[in-house]
Amino acid sequence: MKIKLDRKELSYSGRIDMENPLKPEFIFPASSLRFRFYGKAAMLKVTNKHCYWKNVLGAIVDGAQKRYELNDKGETSIILLDEAQDSEHDVMIFKRMDSCHELVLEELDLSAGSLLLPAPEKPKRRIEVYGDSVSAGEVSEAVHCIGKEDPEHNGEFSNSWYSYAWIAARKLNAEIHDIAQGGVALLDGTGWFLEPNAVGMETVWDKVHYNPVFGKQTQWDFSKYIPHVVIVAIGQNDSHPEDYMKNNYACAKACFWKEKYRAFIGNIRDKYPKAQIVCCTTLLNHDVAWDDAIDQVCYEMADERVSHFMFHRNGRGTPGHLRIPEAEEMAEELGMYLESFHIEGWNN
Repeated sequence: MKIKLDRKELSYSGRIDMENPLKPEFIFPASSLRFRFYGKAAMLKVTNKHCYWKNVLGAIVDGAQKRYELNDKGETSIILLDEAQDSEHDVMIFKRMDSCHELVLEELDLSAGSLLLPAPEKPKRRIEVYGDSVSAGEVSEAVHCIGKEDPEHNGEFSNSWYSYAWIAARKLNAEIHDIAQGGVALLDGTGWFLEPNAVGMETVWDKVHYNPVFGKQTQWDFSKYIPHVVIVAIGQNDSHPEDYMKNNYACAKACFWKEKYRAFIGNIRDKYPKAQIVCCTTLLNHDVAWDDAIDQVCYEMADERVSHFMFHRNGRGTPGHLRIPEAEEMAEELGMYLESFHIEGWNN
């Protein structure tokens, strides 16, 4: 039996393109669809839009994590479960990766006679994260390389479920919108994302579709999701192609970056007047000058709801991407920090 993808029993989370509610489009990591049903089997049909890496879709099926490789082009049919007897099931499909691909949900089929059950209640707490590959969980499953450079890969180790961002959200029992993109820096023309015509977070942050490879960029309606906490984890890819903050903290480029960072935080504040905004970087190796710049901006803004957080091993934890235990470390520290605030609506 075919299930219309706009049914109220289906629970979506993330910055998702719902312009056509019968064909939702997943762009950002950790975007998800969760549903419960009584029946034997469930099949999902999707269309993948490929840019780079080998694209993989994630799922949690009755508590067990699954992964499904996607065709680079055209449709992929995914058997989520197929059992002999009717029983109750809880399924969540989620986007493991960033805008290295986009994904259109085409069709959800349940076995004949199945019954959709009420949608699970979402957490009351809401978090939004603006970050790069670490926030997206890139290469997080390469646990054989803890504390080491990344192994050769084609995206198979990337999993937003194991990003510090989503781990922290689960620890805090919070919903998350993970506005994270591998290689992104703050400013257009810097960082690694789509270089040499690099797209920065200053372009990405207020979009639904933002990767120009897939066509027109589209704006996000900020009224659809109001977070209690915003994490801004930007400032690590900004040293590429030139580490001017390290080389000369007072140079014109460094001052310009600080001005743009201040404006970026101000833009977020304008969208979310009551949110607690936490600025940080991560354990990934980088020069402390970038953290000094963030600290300076936060101090000069003199906003009691804007703070700068430094992890215990900030900027010196690993030369490669964070693996699962390192992301757990970050999530634990970040969660304890957030629980120290009296955030409006956080404990309602």
